[in-house]
Amino acid sequence: MNFDFYRTFYYVGKYRSITAAARALYVTQPSVTHAIQSLERELGCPLFIRSQKGVRFTPEGEKFYASVAAACETIFQAEASLEAAKNLSEGLVAIGASETTLHHYLIPILADFRKKHPGIRLKLFNSSTPAMLQEILTGHIDFAVLVVNSDYRHEDLSFTHLTDFQDIMIAGRAFSDLYGRTVSLKELMDYPLVSMEKGTMTRQFFDRFFQNHHLSPEPDIELATTDLIVPVITGGLGIGMVPEPFARAALTQGQIFRLALKEAIPRREICLIKKKKASLSLTGEAFIQYLLSDNRQVL
Repeated sequence: MNFDFYRTFYYVGKYRSITAAARALYVTQPSVTHAIQSLERELGCPLFIRSQKGVRFTPEGEKFYASVAAACETIFQAEASLEAAKNLSEGLVAIGASETTLHHYLIPILADFRKKHPGIRLKLFNSSTPAMLQEILTGHIDFAVLVVNSDYRHEDLSFTHLTDFQDIMIAGRAFSDLYGRTVSLKELMDYPLVSMEKGTMTRQFFDRFFQNHHLSPEPDIELATTDLIVPVITGGLGIGMVPEPFARAALTQGQIFRLALKEAIPRREICLIKKKKASLSLTGEAFIQYLLSDNRQVL
């Protein structure tokens, strides 16, 4: 059975008028009459009683309309929802983000995207990098924007470079003897070190940097979040490494200073990560295109 017959039946029944139904469907009255007659012939019973005032249901037609109307309205709502998603007037994007990428890269982008498309809901997931990668693989989040290294490459995931940033070694006024001169990592081993706790990407990067120079750091203070490192160092409790954006304000205010480190700290990369064979929603694809097409500033 052609669905157009049911659609026509729905509008004739809704308006109790062939003329009004034709107007709503943008077709001619004879086309509406033909569709109703074809439907009645297929079903083997009359659905309407015609008169000069319009049409009214037969008992069978009225009962049949209740079910057809529910089905048609569900389909129309689905069509409207799909059209809204295509137009980016509604939808949901589930995004994973690390502390570093969220605070100093992603939030302004999310805010601008939401301003352009206020009907789209943004669901943010924040956890450890291994946990977020697993959420991508299981389909619980669409994609993630993370600081990554080679330890977390996965054959089922694609990694697209977005930007990079520089980590710096900082100290507070309590360690002014280090100010203004070049310092080696080996010399820093004699000072109290501040770092993230084990299991985090930042801690792994910190440990590997020292290990690449044949040193094994044992931090005196281990913290759960990166944004705690600067206050702890400002308080004179140790020396530590942070992404440069986290330290900008304290550096400008003279609360801390940047160490002139002999060894060069590698830049770190921020990537868009998604499942290779996953089919994203229209809104998810639109956000990715927005993220990749816009010229972003390096942190």
